This record gives sequence, structure tokens and C-alpha cells, in this order.
Amino acid sequence: MENISYVKFTLIEPQNSKSYRHVYFTCFLALYITILFLNIWLSVFIVLDRALHEPMYIFLCNLCINGIYRAMGFYPKFLHDLILDLYVITPNMCVIQTFVIYGSVMCESCTLTVMAYDRHVAICKPLNYHTKMNRFSCFILLAFCWTVPCIMVFIGVSLLRRLALCKYHIDKLYCDNWSMVKLSCESTVINNVYGFVLIIFYFGLFVVILVSYIKLAVACKASLECRRKFWQTCLPHLFSLVNFNVAMLFDMMYSRYGSSDFPEDLRNFLALEIIIVPPLLNPVIYGLKLKEVRKRILKLCVL
Repeated sequence: MENISYVKFTLIEPQNSKSYRHVYFTCFLALYITILFLNIWLSVFIVLDRALHEPMYIFLCNLCINGIYRAMGFYPKFLHDLILDLYVITPNMCVIQTFVIYGSVMCESCTLTVMAYDRHVAICKPLNYHTKMNRFSCFILLAFCWTVPCIMVFIGVSLLRRLALCKYHIDKLYCDNWSMVKLSCESTVINNVYGFVLIIFYFGLFVVILVSYIKLAVACKASLECRRKFWQTCLPHLFSLVNFNVAMLFDMMYSRYGSSDFPEDLRNFLALEIIIVPPLLNPVIYGLKLKEVRKRILKLCVL
């Protein structure tokens, strides 16, 4: 990509952006502020309340921090474009945005996997829980959630940067790896193979989650206490998991099959679902569904 470092990519414009860009700006600014407020508030609440310094809440805090990270990779640039009515981005900024957004997506996938394992140990092996999920284990799992996605996405963007690009229009509201690979006039076989590696990695995480929940289901059949714990602590995780995987499915559908024949509003919705919905709903789901968090929030409000 060095030979086009002086070129700016053009991004797709929202439909009717000329007429409604101030409305779009207001709506997306409200979304951005809401996402930041909810995730920062819940993260600070968990950090300051020592009673919530348990692995499950630490991983929830990580999920919220990751939501803030993803939002900062999209909203400031998009709001800037709406104000100036200028939908362009430099190659280097495009790579950075790709790294942030998809590093965050993979980090959320890893965090949800770790949370599933945490619930499996807590419910199926309660006597060994504090031995298996001690501070050192939590640190290792958190390091895994951030280090592995960063390394894998870094390899992906490094493979991208070696390509010579001969087109400069990205048919999306933000940059992603596949959209940029499609701009290349060279062979992208290596990039495609690495894409399959990432899919296999994601499938491996999904298998870990599936096995954890199968074991949870077996344990819950034999014990009323296990069923109570499951409904109290696993239901929010399942909501987040479904929410995230639907968003991933939409993003993959857009990236692979979002042709110009699709209505533009539908294409934009498919592209933005993974940016907007998981960071917005995760703190709401956990804040409402986790009994311990809900109790302490109500106690704080009463005081």
C-alpha cells in the first residue's frame, strides 16, 4: 500500500445524507454518548465496589471497556464526516480503524468464551472455583482476550498492507479488512487463506462455549441449585452471546454478500449492527439481569 499513501479512500455516504445529515449527527452522537455513559458507568461501578471483584464481574468490566474501545474506533470519524459532509479516509487511518474495530470484535468473542468457561466452573465445579479462577488465572484469561485478537488482527492488516490497491472506493461506512482486500489488483490468495484461519479460530471459540453450556445443561438437570444459578448468572451471558453472534452474522453477510443490489438502508444496517448493538445492550443486559449488580445499583440510588 505504500505506493498509494498519498491517496484518500472514499467511504459510502449514508442515504439522503445531504438533507438529513444533521439528524443523523444528532442520533449517532446520542448513541455514542449513551454507549460511553453506560459502559464507563458500569465499569467504574465494578472497579469501585470491592464486593464485585469476582471473576464474572471482572470479565464483564472487560466487556464494557472493549465496547468503549470499539465505539471510539467508529463514532468520532463518522460524526466528523457527517458534520463536514466529507466521507474520505487516508490509507493509514483506514488500517487503524480496521485494527481497532475488528480487534475489538475478536476481543469480545474471546471474552464471551472466557465468561462461558467461568460459569461452567462456577456451577459444575463450585468447590474448585476459587482454585481454578484465582487472580493469576483471571490475569492470564484477560491477557488472552486482548493479546491474541491484537496479534491475529495485526497479521491480517500486515497481509493487507503488502497489497497494491488499484481502487479507492469502500462500499461501507467504515473500513474493514475484506472491503480493502477487494480493492486490490493483485492476488489475494494469502489473505483469503488467513481469513479462513480466523474463521476456524472463531469456530474453536464457539465450540468451547457450546461444550461449556452442554455441561451446564447436564449439571442443571441433576440439581435445583444449579438451575437457580444458571438462570441468575448465565441468562445475561446467553443474551450477550446471541446478540453478538447475530451482529457477527450480519457483518459477514454484508462483507460477503452486500452487493449494490441490496437496498442501501439495509446494507448500512447490516454494517452498523455490530458497531451499535453489542456495546449498547451489554451493560443494559447485565445491569438488569445480574442480581448482585442490580442490588448494588438500587442501593446506590437509594443512598
